[in-house]
Amino acid sequence: MRIDFISDIACPWCALGLVSLEKALSQLGNEIVYELHFQPFELNPDMPREGKNLAEYLGTKYGMSVAQINASHEQLRQRGQSIGFVFGHREFIWNTFDAHRLLYWAGLSDKKDAQWKLKLALLRAYHTDAKNPSDPDVLLALVEEVGFDKAQAQAILQSEAYTKEVRELESQWHQAGINAVPSIVINRQHLLQGAQPVETLVTALRQLNSAH
Repeated sequence: MRIDFISDIACPWCALGLVSLEKALSQLGNEIVYELHFQPFELNPDMPREGKNLAEYLGTKYGMSVAQINASHEQLRQRGQSIGFVFGHREFIWNTFDAHRLLYWAGLSDKKDAQWKLKLALLRAYHTDAKNPSDPDVLLALVEEVGFDKAQAQAILQSEAYTKEVRELESQWHQAGINAVPSIVINRQHLLQGAQPVETLVTALRQLNSAH
């Protein structure tokens, strides 16, 4: 079974979706043989590196009031708590393109679960620790933390490496009709959208697996 997890590091629901997927796959154990691939998506591709104030940005983009933003954050915090993901206090929203370039690079590695480990580290840095994924120092520390070559990562960040590949993948998924994240695509044909509960994912994956 091929699983494509399309998401953005800046998306809190993607953090919930990934942790739920991780738990679902763990529950299924050896029942399903799968390959998990992380695919890039940017919610805010024009976001500057230094980021923008979260409340102001969400207010302008979605017309959300501070009360609505706080209510949404509390909902996320509770959902996170129920599955073991911690949402910290974050006042900014940042550009994630360089993080997607490093994830693409991690996907080329023959290390087991390399992309997965880096993806989780990036999500925690952003949503738990309020760290800017456009800051090379933040990215290099995370790369080192998950056991990758820091010098190689630095060379990527200082060049245009994987820019074209990431842009092409983003475009392909947009053309395939993916315009909201998280989106989980099974075997390139079945779509599971949104941060689904663990039980829902277990049922869906089991059904799709037995159908093939």
